[in-house]
Amino acid sequence: MKKIFQKKYGLTLLLSLVAISTLQNCERDDICAATTQTTPRLIIEFYDATDTDELLNVSRITVYRDGVFTDENGVTTEPTEASDKIITTYNDKDSYVFNVTSNKIALPLLVGAEGQPPITVRYVLEKDTNLRIEDDDPLTNSNIDIIEITYNTEFVYVSRACGYSSNFNNLGVQRITDSDQWITNIEIEETTQESIKDENTTHVRIYH
Repeated sequence: MKKIFQKKYGLTLLLSLVAISTLQNCERDDICAATTQTTPRLIIEFYDATDTDELLNVSRITVYRDGVFTDENGVTTEPTEASDKIITTYNDKDSYVFNVTSNKIALPLLVGAEGQPPITVRYVLEKDTNLRIEDDDPLTNSNIDIIEITYNTEFVYVSRACGYSSNFNNLGVQRITDSDQWITNIEIEETTQESIKDENTTHVRIYH
């Protein structure tokens, strides 16, 4: 009887351990932790054009994807009031930054099909927005530069719960404004040229 009891107890213990292990594995697979990095945003920092190692705030900057404020008739109305989707909660393609002084922004990139031609998106970067919305004098207006961003999309499997993340490869960034530029130079970090995988580092430097 003693041996039978020991065998039964040992078998029960073994099954319990297997069950616990299975449950733990299911929990890890079925829950995507909030800290898990999925699709990264493009991190841009602004630097002093005369002292290139020093961060420099852009005064009263407004940033939005080109076309977000254009209606079906092709008429663009520039934003005039703050959004509730400011830089710290930038999480969709229509988010924008409005009239803030900052040396850093985070731009959400549109996700394309893997293996397809590069995607091109444009962002409007408006400096001194306060002059446009507070001053009626047309000679003291804000200054708008537009940057064009090109890249390819690559999907990387994260887990069953988190699905896939989107990495962005072969990044290209250029200013396309013809005159009265406030942006003097754009530099892509060397590590970024291969792939944007997370938001743990600066991807692009803009000098002004």
